[in-house]
Amino acid sequence: MRGTTMRPPIAILAVLALFFIHETASSNSSQQIGLQVWQSKQPAGIPFAPSQKLTGIGFTGRYVHYGNADTWFPTWASNGNLYSPWTDGIVNGVASSSKGVKATTGYATIVGDDPLHLTIKNVGVYAASPLPYEGRYPAGSLVYKGVWFYGTYCLRETPGKGLNWDILGSFVGFRYSTDYGLTWHESPHSPGHPLFNEPTKRNGSVKLGLPHFVDFGKNMEYSPDGKAYLVSQGAVEWDPKPRDANLSWITGDQIYLTRVKPSIKTINRRSEYEYFAGHDAQGHAVWTREFSKIQPLIGWNNNMGNVSVTYDAPLKKYLMTVTDGGNTIGKFNTYILESSKISGPWRLVVYMHHFGEQAYFVNIPSKFISEDGRTLWLSYSANFMKDYQHRAYKSNPPGSGYWWTLEELRLLGPAKSE
Repeated sequence: MRGTTMRPPIAILAVLALFFIHETASSNSSQQIGLQVWQSKQPAGIPFAPSQKLTGIGFTGRYVHYGNADTWFPTWASNGNLYSPWTDGIVNGVASSSKGVKATTGYATIVGDDPLHLTIKNVGVYAASPLPYEGRYPAGSLVYKGVWFYGTYCLRETPGKGLNWDILGSFVGFRYSTDYGLTWHESPHSPGHPLFNEPTKRNGSVKLGLPHFVDFGKNMEYSPDGKAYLVSQGAVEWDPKPRDANLSWITGDQIYLTRVKPSIKTINRRSEYEYFAGHDAQGHAVWTREFSKIQPLIGWNNNMGNVSVTYDAPLKKYLMTVTDGGNTIGKFNTYILESSKISGPWRLVVYMHHFGEQAYFVNIPSKFISEDGRTLWLSYSANFMKDYQHRAYKSNPPGSGYWWTLEELRLLGPAKSE
């Protein structure tokens, strides 16, 4: 659920909080004999060749959900814990709403090695105004060498359209904590003067409006060069075939890539970032410090949206999840791509039509990847419109809903390897 007019008042959330003072998990841990293979229904014009190594996914039937909020993107710290943002709901009796002048964003510590039996603790919220926008939400989150970098981005809505945060605004920058969230230091940037200096006009296009850190494992141990990489959906200013909500929190036309050596001194300095600028004649990635030269990593007009990338170390593969949110209020589609290099080429593993049926903020926590690299847990939330416009959305797969879901799956491959 996104915090617009469909969000329940804080007073109601406060009453609901009485039922969630002690955070518990609801799970289905029974082993199933066979996998529930998701049938990949690829739309016409898909620009990605099918993967020859990873040819689909099958759900095991094991899942768990925590809290009553969304925007979970866990990062794996050197102390073994996960740390995640969250918002628009209640966790351990603490409420957060990212809409309005008094917008807050939540944070939490996640303890445990078994996805089915995690403990959420040290829950809190941080207040920061979205003005001149209407909402301010969690974006890229990374704990590296004991420092938690927490980004936020801004949204607004077109009056009268009835859509859900249909305009993606600025990525503000990062606040940081040196004590795992007990205290915070604010970003030097603001919604009106953001890190990447975009958009350049009201409701203009952005390319790094909602960046998420690539998950390189515990304390970024598998980063190829010690740098943090971030991916974001974006769009160009001139679009011959724009759709409603062409660039929003859950829609876009391209995926963009940037990288930085993460530290307190560098994380909020635009001059420290390098931007993916395409490939040279030999097919090698080109990087530039000039934002104006940034190029899409991949693109598919009117079929892209919120994005995350995880490095699957046992398989030596990057796994990208992309959710196309349509018009922001209907059913969503999610697909998984794979590549041996973060700069591509990217190939299709599975296209999941109406996954969730309205799943979003999909990511793959590296902490829960199996030793063979083929068993993963999808992290996501789903079906925020079910409660607030009473739409008859199903939990597909079972376990999907307005909470933090972890859903176990198996990556499929050639018959000889499965």
